[in-house]
Amino acid sequence: MLPSDPLIIAGRTYSSRLLVGTGKYKTMHETKAAIEASGAQIVTAALRRVDLSSVKDEKLHDAIDPQKYTYLPNTAGCYTAEEALRTLRLARELGGWTLVKLEVIGDKQSLLPNMEETLKAAPLLVKDGFDVMVYTLDDPALCKELEARGCCAIMPLAAPIGSGLGITNPSNIRRIVEQSDVPVFVDAGIGCPSDAVQAMELGCDGVLMNTAIAEAKDPVLMARAMRQAVEAGRLGYLAGRMQTRAHASPSSPIDGII
Repeated sequence: MLPSDPLIIAGRTYSSRLLVGTGKYKTMHETKAAIEASGAQIVTAALRRVDLSSVKDEKLHDAIDPQKYTYLPNTAGCYTAEEALRTLRLARELGGWTLVKLEVIGDKQSLLPNMEETLKAAPLLVKDGFDVMVYTLDDPALCKELEARGCCAIMPLAAPIGSGLGITNPSNIRRIVEQSDVPVFVDAGIGCPSDAVQAMELGCDGVLMNTAIAEAKDPVLMARAMRQAVEAGRLGYLAGRMQTRAHASPSSPIDGII
């Protein structure tokens, strides 16, 4: 990434724009290797599924050093605002984390966000002192409302969680980026490096993914590919693409030809 183009979230500065999850890997060793290859500086952990206090098994923070990475506790598996608040307050007690990802799910089949409960939980968490990055539908009006309720980053889905379908509604993502005064991250649905490039070319500030890397045949190699895809997409967005034309335009000068 360009030194002049840092990513700033809630006053914290990062050089990587790829955020990665820590679930679905075969081993903790594979988790560590893939995250290192991704170049990510922020990793998410589903608090309801990871026992950070276990003394028996290898713990996530043994492999992923909290001094090196920013942990982003999330509320995956929560279905109400009350569950999300309770989970994140527990996270703060366990690890002192205040930068969090709010994720309130509507149902187990679609895993789409429950926006009524999300809109309810967001301002309560902000009032409680959390910096809230929020998982949401790709609805520009809802995203603007979440920003108005104090969220420090907006995370619209590209497609349903774990689907790998890519960005199903790029015009909505572009509109969300254009109207937002806080960072925007595409979250969920990314399946391959070209999806990540598209998200970044649309102007997103970053991409969050898990399954696309963890379920690849070679997760470490895919993590490296995603890192380069995010970087290429960001550079392309900053450079500004050429204007498209309805007709051909010669690449070589046409004046003074023999």
